Amino acid sequence: MNYNIITLGCKVNQYESQAMREMLEINGFTKSQDNNIADITIINTCTVTAVSDAKNRKIIHKTRRNNPDGIILLTGCMPQAFPDRVSDFDECDIVIGNKQRGMIIPAINEYLLTHKQIIKIEQHDNKKAEFESMSVSEFGGHTRAFVKIEDGCDMFCTYCIIPYSRGRVRSKNPKDLKEELINLAEKGYKEVVLVGINLSAYGKNQDFNLADAVDIACSIDGIERVRLGSFEPEMMYDELIKRFSAQEKFCPQFHLSLQSGSDATLKRMHRRYNKAEYMEIVNSLRRNFNNPSITTDVMVGFAGETDEEFNESLEFVKSVKFSKVHVFPYSRRKGSVADKMDNHVDNKTKEIRSKIMIAETDKSRKDFLNSQVGLVEDVLIERHREGGYYEGYTKNYTPVHIYSKCNTNEIYKVKITEAKDEFCIGELV
Repeated sequence: MNYNIITLGCKVNQYESQAMREMLEINGFTKSQDNNIADITIINTCTVTAVSDAKNRKIIHKTRRNNPDGIILLTGCMPQAFPDRVSDFDECDIVIGNKQRGMIIPAINEYLLTHKQIIKIEQHDNKKAEFESMSVSEFGGHTRAFVKIEDGCDMFCTYCIIPYSRGRVRSKNPKDLKEELINLAEKGYKEVVLVGINLSAYGKNQDFNLADAVDIACSIDGIERVRLGSFEPEMMYDELIKRFSAQEKFCPQFHLSLQSGSDATLKRMHRRYNKAEYMEIVNSLRRNFNNPSITTDVMVGFAGETDEEFNESLEFVKSVKFSKVHVFPYSRRKGSVADKMDNHVDNKTKEIRSKIMIAETDKSRKDFLNSQVGLVEDVLIERHREGGYYEGYTKNYTPVHIYSKCNTNEIYKVKITEAKDEFCIGELV
């Protein structure tokens, strides 16, 4: 039998899809030659916003239309967060929560015998939370491999339901992490990205932390770059940052989640920092690293956000001078605390604020790219594009286009000669 996997959402989901892919192939399943038609289609869902859920439902419907007799296996955050929303599962043959991914093969075999819908969604036991045993040996043709080292979140931001879909913080054992990284290095991966749901909480309540994970990754022969996925400001203290900077292989690219530059808004969001504390982390990163890239997410139109709060957030974002910002409007999320708050902002106002914030952050993006011109950087080549150029990334994740013959998955010295709107152009040194 053949299979397809459709992955929505974050890098953690991408990692988990790769782990499921390897489970399937070890058990004799093969990848379908058609991306739309397969005997089995696994849909690995994201539920971070109501928009995500709408996209999940649309993909389920489309998959069923394309595969009227195929098996649809639904997994990921949506069924875990909303196990009672059974209407979402009507077109699915197998529904598995975030805790049961290791059961996909037995569930498929059971369905093939009975042809009866299977729903297995076990709630997280937060008193006995353990990291799900899972590893990957490759990463589907990519030149960099994502490695999940943390799952869950304890923060309970008022707009978010992730603690319900992912449970509390759990961390991969350092010994298991080292073994997985050695296997990836042996497969030729030069760059790894450590990812998690709340990455900075890695090792919480244990005798290791995120810097230990970075040290392990940097110690592996063959791995030449170690990068972090998105992380929260909590627990990102000076000592940790200094340990990162001591590692030559560590990439100075930091996606440091902000959400808002207004202290009043941050308080309603139940974020555990204020803008002064956030700025101190930014300053520490810039003190300890040469030419770091600092990116973030900014939400506009959160419940109760006034014009004054939005302007405060806008001015703060401008003052940080991020290298890139993902701007998005607040989306009400049933099941979250914020959904029940008063004074929700209308969609038109959110749209206007989004445009204003995007215009300003586009300027900071251009300023950052222009600041890279003239530098000589190591660029890991990822792919050859139809336009006749090779695309790669510097250590701080600046995208660079090179119009010279290169080999993918190789690192070259490149002089950056020009900045465009979303990338730089460079020439081999």
